[in-house]
Amino acid sequence: MTPLRLVRSGTSGTPAGNEVLMKPRRKLSHVDERGRARMVDVSGKVVTRRRATAEGLIRMADTTLDAIRSNSVQKGDVLTVARLSAIGGAKRTAELIPLCHPLALEAVDVEIETMREIPGVRLRVSVTAEARTGVEMEALSAVSAGLLTIYDMCKATDRAMEIASIRLLSKTGGASGEWEHPVATELLEDRRSGRSEDR
Repeated sequence: MTPLRLVRSGTSGTPAGNEVLMKPRRKLSHVDERGRARMVDVSGKVVTRRRATAEGLIRMADTTLDAIRSNSVQKGDVLTVARLSAIGGAKRTAELIPLCHPLALEAVDVEIETMREIPGVRLRVSVTAEARTGVEMEALSAVSAGLLTIYDMCKATDRAMEIASIRLLSKTGGASGEWEHPVATELLEDRRSGRSEDR
């Protein structure tokens, strides 16, 4: 069990007169004892089923969203190409992020929603693998690649598009177990209520 330390009033940003039990800060695993960047040795870790889900969105003009939904963008089917790009981004994460481990992925699931209220497109990716390390970066890389592809295919008519809110929604597996972003439940409720359209 991780030991707790007592933070007294007026320290570490706690209000005066309060005492708070806090866990010590975890050491950054990608830095060695001399402060140099390193690739973490995961050989001693147990192989477990890992899954991570990430999402992000791209805001755009109403006319751009209409062109995407009607499949009338000059470069072609934006959402299909974005889906393929997201899958490719997940598979090539270790080539883009230098300290990531190359992983044999078992599944990459891509969900794309066109949303009039943004207006824009939300892209969500879930990645699964049996591995000694997590797949959070693969999910985040996939989202980034998919959104950048949407920008590339539509930039001729809408250079003001904005990519935003790329974030990890949940992860499972490994020693740290399950984790879920507080916003994940709200997003699930939005999907169930029919406030977005999946592709």
